[in-house]
Amino acid sequence: MANIFDFFHIQTDVAAALAEGQPVVALESTVITHGLPFPDNLETAVAMETAVRQGGAIPATIAIIQGHIYVGLRPNQLDYLARRAGQNVRKCSRRDIPLALALGEDGATTVAGTMLLAHRAGIEIFATGGIGGVHRGHPFDVSADLTELGRTPVTVVCSGAKSILDLPATREVLETNGVAIVGYGTDELPAFYSRQSGLPVDVRLDEPAAIALLIAARRGLALSSGTLVTVPVPAEAELPFDEAEAAIAQATAEADEQGIHGAAATPWLLQRLVTLTNGRSLQANQALLANNSFVAAQIAAALAISAY
Repeated sequence: MANIFDFFHIQTDVAAALAEGQPVVALESTVITHGLPFPDNLETAVAMETAVRQGGAIPATIAIIQGHIYVGLRPNQLDYLARRAGQNVRKCSRRDIPLALALGEDGATTVAGTMLLAHRAGIEIFATGGIGGVHRGHPFDVSADLTELGRTPVTVVCSGAKSILDLPATREVLETNGVAIVGYGTDELPAFYSRQSGLPVDVRLDEPAAIALLIAARRGLALSSGTLVTVPVPAEAELPFDEAEAAIAQATAEADEQGIHGAAATPWLLQRLVTLTNGRSLQANQALLANNSFVAAQIAAALAISAY
């Protein structure tokens, strides 16, 4: 019988950093295969890894390629996945990872899937754009991201939940699952494309060192839940809340009319918003992904210092 470690590959620079207690930031791969078209997806993936390095950490983009888990991708592997966008790449949450391994498939890890594999690799900080949540008008369609945040001790740095979702309901589920929501330099939960949602965070923290102390306290209590650090989209790239809401309402109505639900809904809605906003939602998405990666690296660096 095959051992899981036969399928689990940690790239050399990532493994060295982890062994030496140096800061590492995990990055997801669904943004490459399901979130953006080629070549925007490749440019964004490279920009995220660059931002992590600029923030003082080693990037570890996580994906499944031909039935093997890779924690940290080489440039040719990033290019391979980027060119597979829109093709038959399995979107991998916790449920899907063993399927992709057993079938020898390519798989892109969601927030939940990346959290799980990052934790198995010993990586505590993960940067993404927005988490999944409760879908608008479909309260029983709840992303596995919220469950994973409640049971996997990884800190996720993002710009809140994707604003195509029901944000108040998503916040309630996070609370039920015991997930603390931190506002990084903000008192309000960001709304992905927009800097404010009108919803409160649990605590505002303004420095990476303060977040590192929070992570250390959670670690000391041996809690199984993760922490959500929410970072507003850079002001210059923000899509105003009212404008974003109008486009989301139209896109959501169109999706319902066409019967687009479940796993297919999020990528379809995000792409439709690019058209409805004349590309401004894409610009906001790319800006917040790079910014979140930089902030996550700063937190990882602060956490590495506090460990000594």
